[in-house]
Amino acid sequence: MSATEILMLVGFAMAGYAIVANDAIQTLGTFIASNARRPWWLLWLFASSVMVLVVMLGWYVNQGDPAFGRLDKFPLPQGGIQWFHLVPPVAILLLTRYGVPVSTTFLVLAVFNPNNIGAMLLKSVIGYLVAFMVAIVLYRLVIQSTTAYFDRTRGAAVQWYWVVLQWLSTAFLWSQWLIQDLANIFAYLPRELDLLTLVLALLLLVLLQGAIFFKMGGAIQRIVSNKTGTADVRAATIIDLLFACILLVFKEWSSMPMSTTWVFLGLLAGRQVAISLHFYRPPLSETSRIVASDAVKALFGLLVSVILALGLPSLLGA
Repeated sequence: MSATEILMLVGFAMAGYAIVANDAIQTLGTFIASNARRPWWLLWLFASSVMVLVVMLGWYVNQGDPAFGRLDKFPLPQGGIQWFHLVPPVAILLLTRYGVPVSTTFLVLAVFNPNNIGAMLLKSVIGYLVAFMVAIVLYRLVIQSTTAYFDRTRGAAVQWYWVVLQWLSTAFLWSQWLIQDLANIFAYLPRELDLLTLVLALLLLVLLQGAIFFKMGGAIQRIVSNKTGTADVRAATIIDLLFACILLVFKEWSSMPMSTTWVFLGLLAGRQVAISLHFYRPPLSETSRIVASDAVKALFGLLVSVILALGLPSLLGA
């Protein structure tokens, strides 16, 4: 095995763990929070089954490309994977350790093609704003009474159909996230995979996901858990459905990768603002502080991405 092939495998493994630990847990965060009493391995098997089906479908439909064509503008470097391509996953792991909701899309893909930073940034900013406004409008005008009912009956037994709806909405959301963000993981592998390579890659991803579920999300889970009502199965179902529908719209818009982290933060921010405006709990000032804190962390991740994308290749004259 050549040095380039070793770097490809190491990069894939590191990116797989880092991205699952950061982005995926934000996507599955409400699922974990609202099912905290269930065995971790049951949640793991459910999420892994959806992932295997989506990846296999993408690989089959796209003639060996499990990333759904989102790497077309991010080809492998002519000289192969270099050491500096492994720095972004390391940065993600470090930032995840401290609960920073960094955009893995910017961090990983920007190093492969810095020219696409502007297009990715534009789509991600629009995604944040759309999610923020949709959440405010829906929670303030449409789902206001439902949210109030959830608040009054918090802790009461939940009807069985809410559990079914939440697991179905999670599967829908998880599949949409995978279609958007698999490019961040498979960027380190050839753009067309044979069946054996795909199976081995999936096995590794399933094991890595198991480690994350065993820890029930880790530090990033706090981004979800500190938002009002996210541990309620009913509230989690609505959050997941809104998030999934927004990702579906942007998936159809273009194949340019975007930051699902920013969309997720925009959705939670809009929902939290709407709840504060209606219930005055927590106070709007506290909500503003939480929203601003999440936004600053996301912007910090973007700054790190730009520095790595522009600075690392120049170290080797790449």
